[in-house]
Amino acid sequence: MKLLHTADWHLGKRLGDYLRLEEQRAVMNEICTIAEEEAVDAVLIAGDLYDTFNPGNEAQELFYKTVHRLSNHGKRAVIAIAGNHDSPDRIEAPDPLARACGIIFHGRQATQIPDFATDCGLRLLQSAPGFVELALPEVNYPLRLLLTPYANEVTLRHYLGDEDKEQELRKLLRQKWQFLADQYCDAQGVNVMVAHLYFMQKDGPAPEEPDDEKPILHMGGAQAIYTEDIPVQMQYVALGHLHRYQTIARQPCPVVYSSSPLAYSFSEAHQQKYVAIIEAEPGQEAKVRPICLQQGRQLVRKRFETTEAAIAWLQDHQHTFVELTLVSDTYIDSQVKKALYEVHDGIVSIIPDIQQEQGIREEDKPKIDLNEDIRVLFADYFRLRRGQPPNPALMNLLNEVIDVDDHDQ
Repeated sequence: MKLLHTADWHLGKRLGDYLRLEEQRAVMNEICTIAEEEAVDAVLIAGDLYDTFNPGNEAQELFYKTVHRLSNHGKRAVIAIAGNHDSPDRIEAPDPLARACGIIFHGRQATQIPDFATDCGLRLLQSAPGFVELALPEVNYPLRLLLTPYANEVTLRHYLGDEDKEQELRKLLRQKWQFLADQYCDAQGVNVMVAHLYFMQKDGPAPEEPDDEKPILHMGGAQAIYTEDIPVQMQYVALGHLHRYQTIARQPCPVVYSSSPLAYSFSEAHQQKYVAIIEAEPGQEAKVRPICLQQGRQLVRKRFETTEAAIAWLQDHQHTFVELTLVSDTYIDSQVKKALYEVHDGIVSIIPDIQQEQGIREEDKPKIDLNEDIRVLFADYFRLRRGQPPNPALMNLLNEVIDVDDHDQ
């Protein structure tokens, strides 16, 4: 059995003022081509299908066209779960029509997929909330899937029926997963988990979340889940949420974030993006092979000492989005900005690096880490200019502006 694992499409997402639908169309076509050339039996899409709860019409059209092509008219199973950017209701709304094409949309923890079969031999063998077992046309053993779309901690606890509010959420998930695995996942089929959660190894380093990703660990989200909570019956765990390709653990099986198909923020600058191809058979260790994605503009952070050097580099690197830092004695005037924008259509921001600022010695100037959250950068800038941190009321106002901007996008 051969599977393709992808995640975090974020269809409809912008980069500053730049629409990226054309890039997304190109990379969706690339993913479909890989699925066809690799002759995969099923495609697993591990959440964050869209970038907002209310995606635009073009983003929705691109999504449905992509999953329909991936399904190959019902010959290939496509399973997509909701992420923390998705509306569970919107994800599940077209389910009756989708199942006719062999596509499963799973938006809520408690959803149980009804029976279905396609003319090509793909059919549902059995299901339970959070579980499906599929017969695939070209494979003589079943695919079993534990499905865990994103939900905040309150929703997860309600779904899991937790009466003891002090009990750890990860323990409740472990019990639920183990129950399903013990009941349905023997060694006569391929057993896989698909989840949109923040996974890490217990006592290990915490994987880094993208700067502009809505953090699951904060603002009422679910706590981190440990890889030791995964049932031993699983042969592969297909994860979504973190945008860099990474294997979180290899025990009890490969636990993999497949990466987003495009770089979506400058914290992902220079990252290579992938899909994962999994080859698995009952009772055997799964083999995982990442395939590089080539479409889309690269995101680049560049610092230049002179305007001339910046212009020369920009002219030679047109197929990029650039966060450009320019050294200046005072400020960057409009003529310099105009000259830069005229030679490159992908400059997202121009940041002045002031070298002679109000008599401050170079060694005394604060160091700025542009990977920091915008709230941290704002607080540092306010402290530099005013000599004191911003008051809570001002920070609350900033949070409201950021939240409104996230919803508008």
